[in-house]
Amino acid sequence: MTLFRQINSLLFGLFLLVMTSLVYFQFTQARDFMSQQMESDLNNTMTSLGLMLQPHVETGDLASAETLINVIFEGGFYRKVTLKWFADGKEQTWENPVVIEGVPQWLIDLDVFGVQKKESIITSGWMQLATLEVEAHPGLGYQQLWQVMNDTLMILSLLFITSIFVLRYRLNNILKPLHDIALQAKEIGLRKFGHSIDTPKTTELKDVVGAINSMSGQLKQVFSSLDQEVSELKDDKLVDQVSHLPNRQYLFAQMNSWLHEPGFGGLILAKFDWLEDIHSKYGYQGRDQIIKVLSERMQAELPGIADGVIARIANTEFAFLLTKSEYHQIETYLQTLIRIINQEITKAGCIANSKFSLGVSQRIDNMQPSDLLSQSDNALQQALKEGKISHWIDAQQPQKYSREQWRTKLVDAINKSHFMFQWQAVNDMHSDNIIQRELYCRLNIDDKVVSASEFMPFIELLSLGGQLDRCLLETIEKKNILDIAHQPVAINLTHDSLQDPEFAQWLERFLQQSKHATQMLFEMPESVFIHSFAPCLKLTEIIRSAGAKVGVDQCGRQMGSLDYLQKLRPHYIKLDQSFVFYEKLNQGNEMCRAFINIAKCLNIDLIITFIENLHQLHQFASLMAYFYHVYISAPLYITFSSWPSF
Repeated sequence: MTLFRQINSLLFGLFLLVMTSLVYFQFTQARDFMSQQMESDLNNTMTSLGLMLQPHVETGDLASAETLINVIFEGGFYRKVTLKWFADGKEQTWENPVVIEGVPQWLIDLDVFGVQKKESIITSGWMQLATLEVEAHPGLGYQQLWQVMNDTLMILSLLFITSIFVLRYRLNNILKPLHDIALQAKEIGLRKFGHSIDTPKTTELKDVVGAINSMSGQLKQVFSSLDQEVSELKDDKLVDQVSHLPNRQYLFAQMNSWLHEPGFGGLILAKFDWLEDIHSKYGYQGRDQIIKVLSERMQAELPGIADGVIARIANTEFAFLLTKSEYHQIETYLQTLIRIINQEITKAGCIANSKFSLGVSQRIDNMQPSDLLSQSDNALQQALKEGKISHWIDAQQPQKYSREQWRTKLVDAINKSHFMFQWQAVNDMHSDNIIQRELYCRLNIDDKVVSASEFMPFIELLSLGGQLDRCLLETIEKKNILDIAHQPVAINLTHDSLQDPEFAQWLERFLQQSKHATQMLFEMPESVFIHSFAPCLKLTEIIRSAGAKVGVDQCGRQMGSLDYLQKLRPHYIKLDQSFVFYEKLNQGNEMCRAFINIAKCLNIDLIITFIENLHQLHQFASLMAYFYHVYISAPLYITFSSWPSF
């Protein structure tokens, strides 16, 4: 029972006791008063009637005596009158039946007034003539008593009802801080900090509320400190201090991650020799100021053309990694970059289209970071050698299909559920037990198995992500894949689905009907949470309400704050594979440890990804990480006895 109900019940009982006592007191007072009234009336009646009857009794005038008694008796105040003559022993009786209107029988049965009667002897001098006996009628007493009790009960009931409403209102106000404290405690348990409870007026609750607010604030400060530590580590190790752009290490880590994921794009390397002229004219401070202005312009204008990373990798060298760009987008990006450079060169007092060169290369299948860097560097050297602004190494691989052909074939394969599945284990780092599996899919197109690295770029390009996710989930449910998993299964959602309100509504209906909802884990990339937090938060609430879980993929890839983790409260995060790259450079331990501390602070499971060998496994185990994504062994194909043939 809640405290509110306990207090309410106690006060209700006390009020009921008081009200019962008042009713009983009023009842006895009214009963005694009516009894006294009846007794006084009897005394007066006996005295006056005796005096009036004396002369008629002395003369033996029976008729006159009867008339006097009838006059009094007909008023209905008396139940019985008896006149007994001593001379002849004659006895006359007048009697009214006890009929009381408007009074319940149970009250009459209580016989609260009893029998009230008076007897007197009518005399003449010393001679006794007759005996007169009068018994009071209780009807009037019961009626008046019932009326008094009705009035009393009505007034007390109104007071009682009014008091109950006032009491509930006051108790709600008084106990609201306790409710707020309970909610705050639950939020703290969920690692949601920082919200303060209003200080109540109740003295006894002020200290409790103050303690809760203090604890929440301290925990918030702990998380903020950890978040700041991560930001400072990133700034120190991954950010160029002059341009405030990512540095060489960050660029190479992101390139490494990008080339291990589905996608297309390219790399532009730039050498700005004109910055050396600025340094000669104005010193390093003038050069650094120009670099800051140039970097700010590039960050403001270029991301709107194509997603990617802009980095300063040396004093006069910059790199531009375009992670989701087709050929024409790279062209537009390059033209815009040249325009920005020329404008800033002119402002600095140098000659446009001089002393800078750009080398461009595109990603192709099975490319390693060193391959992409080598091609871009070769293009840059060729531009410098030829004295050109830019040189583009055309390494475009021949496309299987045109864009529209891809659309037709992808839609057909998706609608026909031509999926083939693999999964990869996520293990406990200390026991090696499998805690979950990540599901991968391939498509059968033209009787050939097409990997995600090949078709996913076109899924995103053609905005087919929502359709893919729907059909994929329906196939997983239909094939009962989760029945054979024995562990929760992680399913990656596309960017299209995460930003589509209709998909959120569909997913809610799907999870309500699914018998495997509690076994599903939905992974979403960190970039989507940072750039589109509101729709992602709504989607995660739908997933949570169905009993499924939410994970953040590629955590730590972005340069921004991790405050979204506190608001989102995912069940787990997957540390971006770039941290394995940093670890190879002996630069990842501190950042990885900071991420692990944040995850522990928020009670979020952290999974290390892209573990390729036992040495890396041991390295991260020493950092007190708990889970890792296995890349030591290849993903396993999922087979079914009733798998359809294509």
